[in-house]
Parts: sequence; C-alpha cells; structure tokens
Amino acid sequence: MSSGKPSFENYDREEAEEFSGIIRNNATYATDFINRTSDPDAVRYLVNELEIDGRRSGDREQVKQAVLTSSVTPFEVKQTVAQRNYSLGETLVPDTVKKNALTAIEVGKPIVLYGPTGTGKTYFAKQLALEACIDYSIHTATPTWTPADITGSIQPETKDGEIEYHRQAGCVSKGIQKAKEYDDNWAVIIDEITRADISQVFGPLYTAIEDEEQVIFRDDDGEPLTLNENVKIICTMNMSDRTVNELDNAITRRFAMIELSTYGDEERAALFDRWIGELGSDVDIDLDKLQELFETHHQGINAGTTTSGEGGIMEFGPMHYEDVTQFLKHACGSGGPYAGEENIAVGQAFATYIAPRLLNTAALPQINRLASHYETLDNQFEAFDLTPAVDLANRQAEAEEREMGVSAYE
Repeated sequence: MSSGKPSFENYDREEAEEFSGIIRNNATYATDFINRTSDPDAVRYLVNELEIDGRRSGDREQVKQAVLTSSVTPFEVKQTVAQRNYSLGETLVPDTVKKNALTAIEVGKPIVLYGPTGTGKTYFAKQLALEACIDYSIHTATPTWTPADITGSIQPETKDGEIEYHRQAGCVSKGIQKAKEYDDNWAVIIDEITRADISQVFGPLYTAIEDEEQVIFRDDDGEPLTLNENVKIICTMNMSDRTVNELDNAITRRFAMIELSTYGDEERAALFDRWIGELGSDVDIDLDKLQELFETHHQGINAGTTTSGEGGIMEFGPMHYEDVTQFLKHACGSGGPYAGEENIAVGQAFATYIAPRLLNTAALPQINRLASHYETLDNQFEAFDLTPAVDLANRQAEAEEREMGVSAYE
C-alpha cells in the first residue's frame, strides 16, 4: 500500500479489513470511509471489530456522528455506538410488563408507566428506550410547565444592542429532530408527568398523536416538525400523585397505560438477596437480619401488621432498598465513615433514603403510622438503631400538626 491517503474504491467489508490499520488510527479516514460506503457489513465491522468510535474524545465524536447519521449503518450498530458507555443492568420488571411495553412501542403507541414509588418506573423507562431506540433524552415535568416545554417557543435574545428572536424546541420537538438526524428510533422520556397540568401541557401533543401531519413546531430554518413513528414517547407517573381514574380521559385514550405494581414475594426476596449479597465480607453486618428488616419494613408499609389489625400504610416498591445497601457498602466497608458503627449506619441509611420518600406523599394519619412502624422496628431489631427514622417521622408529624393548627397534645 502506498503512503498517504488510501484510495478507497469499493468501500465494502473487504476494503475495510484491508485498510483497517489506517482507518482505526485516523478519524478523518474513518469518517470518509463511513460517509462513502454502501455496505452495512463494512460499518458493522468497523464498529464491532475495530471499535473505531472508542478513540479520543474529540475524534470519537466525529466518528460517532458519522456512524449515527449514515443511512447505511444498521440499527443495532447505531445502538452500539450511542450506548457504548451505558451501564444499565438487567430488566427487573415482570416479563409481561416488558412485553406489553415493547409491543406498544412497536405499534407506535406512546406509553405511560404508572405505579407506586419504588417500582422502578424511571429505570425501566431508560431500559425500554435503549432496547427499542438508538438513544433517549429524559425530561422531568414540573408544575411550571407549559405547552412550550413540549412543543417549543420563540425566545428573544439581545445581540449587539438589538433584540433577535430564535426558536427553542421543546422536549418532543427535540426528539423529532434527533430521530430525523439519525433516521431511526429516538425515545423521549417524560418523567413524573403528573407534576405538570397534563390536560393543559399535553394539548398540542394529543393533536399530533392523532394527526401525523400536524406541525407542532418549526425550527430556525422554518422546517416543520411533525410527530412520526421514529419518535417513541415514554412517560412515568407515580400513583401517589393521582390514580388512573383521575387522569384526563384524553391521555388514557391516546397512551398505552402500563402498570408497574409491587413485586411478588419471591421476586422481591430475590432483589433483596442480590443487593444485600453485594455488601461482601468487608461489611460487618448480619446480612440475614438485614434482609429480615427489609422484608418486615416492606410488609408493614404495604400490608400492615396482623397485631395492629390495620391494613397497609401506602403502596411502596422495593427499589429504594438498593440505595440502602449501596450506602452501607460505602459507609461500612474498610475505611468507611461508619466502619465499626454498622448499627448506626443502617438507621442513617433508612432516614436518608427510605423514610423521606414515604413521608413526602403521606397525609398526617399515615405519618403517625409511619412513626409507629419505625418505633416497632427499632424495638424488634435490636442490632440496628432506627431512631433517626423514628425521629424524622415524629418531626414531620409535628410540623403537619402545626400547619393544620392542631396541638399534638389535644
């Protein structure tokens, strides 16, 4: 082979292998080859065998963009490049939930994943997006959202003392642009949709879902943006915010409503066992007793206790307990700040990751029951000091009583 730039002719898999050395080590040659080849297997070879997108940051973006925007690149190769640095684990939701969600996406139906807190809705939304699409963008709804956050707006900008106006795309409009740029599936995840006024904010989106020719926004060049089958919309909703029956009928008619409920006993036990098993021998905690605490806490929240005769306090999924084990792993391991104080660390972990999430959506009667529940656990599990969670719940109850004008002693 002569020196200088190789003379690409066929731009196929065979030529990719022949010039693999120079393509791997030169981003300009790699980009030129990708832009010129008409052989999908050649791009597959460059990505899977040579990992040409795994080079230095600046060069990597150049090559990555060439792979993602090439009409020749196979879908699964685009996924490999876009998701090279993702580390999401295995899907934890029941198999039927995954099948229903994937089917809804395949037929072009936007979906809402709903259920109690701690069932892994956001985590599953990301996994779903990465399986069905090249990549995703995620946006968390807020009470201040307007339709512009979905479709877009025209914003003023001062330049050289004069006001200019430019178009700022909303989250769905940006998703349309990404899907158009890559000519393939792109997911838009809208997290916690009930924090916004759905009926107001989603109005233009409802129209676009029913009419694929409906222009929801125009970019700075005046190009119309319309919703198409390459844009996959995945929303999440906490059941503590609103029940399905309280939702605007407009969304339940247009979206596939997929429930993520609390896990069965065996599934939940398997999750607890796996997370607790990751603590290892460096953490001086009775792991069997910790798993018993998790299960007793979870059952008391969801189903209540037979001794009190009361039912569950609220629905609460198992995913939050992973945060507890991660806290303990780092806090109680060799050299950790709670090494030798493992009993205190458990209570601090519950007060940091579990109790606040329960108290956040609880009414006063539920808060009082949570305080009582933590007091019972603190007495039952002498190996762990759960007073931080007890104190947190009691302070919340007192604050709620003051706000309602009720004396705690009346």
